[in-house]
Amino acid sequence: MNLRVPGATLHYDVRGTGPMLLISQSGEGDADRSVDLVDQLVDRYTVITYDRRGLSRSVMDDPEGGVTMRDHADDVHRLLAAVTDEPVAMLGCSLGAVIGLHLSVAHPEQIHTLVAHEPVAPWLLPADEADHHRRELAELQTIHRRDGWTAAVKEVARVLGIDPASQDKEPGLTPQPMTPARGANFDFFLAHDFTAVIEDTLDLALLGGTRIIPAAGRTTPREVFDYRCAQELARIVGTDIAEFPGGHNGNLTHPRAYAARLVECLSSAGRTI
Repeated sequence: MNLRVPGATLHYDVRGTGPMLLISQSGEGDADRSVDLVDQLVDRYTVITYDRRGLSRSVMDDPEGGVTMRDHADDVHRLLAAVTDEPVAMLGCSLGAVIGLHLSVAHPEQIHTLVAHEPVAPWLLPADEADHHRRELAELQTIHRRDGWTAAVKEVARVLGIDPASQDKEPGLTPQPMTPARGANFDFFLAHDFTAVIEDTLDLALLGGTRIIPAAGRTTPREVFDYRCAQELARIVGTDIAEFPGGHNGNLTHPRAYAARLVECLSSAGRTI
């Protein structure tokens, strides 16, 4: 299905039955990236997935015009308004978690619970640490412009504590080959979404009634950027980090166990299904 939003046309999918759950993907992930996770949830939830603007089937009017986190959050606001008039649960992974935090400030009536898995938000960190990581992300963009996305992605994995060679994953995963479409998504992600992350800011003092559940992967190194962001978010909202199976991309590598943990978190938030 497609939805017209300012400056773009969004592609989204709706599967399953039960209370609504929106999943906002990490990195270059589109609506199909977490198919194995969605398969584990559709008997409990009506699951909404979508291609972020600039990725796959979500075409921007001006692909070189740039994008902000507020653009991404407004897209989700309009998407939810198109499919329901009730508040939903949201799983945001990495960049998707930051989108969820923006939506929780701008439209808290739309999200009753946000599971924010390792948000990539420098503004969550102390000033010196935040500036260090903004420079680090800008350097990754320099590598991308100079050497291409394949070279940059190796450094992205290092910054986020991802081990591409790890065999710690569940069996029987749907193959996710590196296609030209995924390559184009990586190009957009590095060129434009990284800029959105670097320039982003948000005042969490303006949070409304959304319950925030900070989350992180069990195997994510504790010192890396994304885990530190989850730590600081937990401190700000006054709760512990919910530990999930796998690492930064546990939703992709451990979909069965990840789905079970997600259901557990949402149930503990008072949304038993």
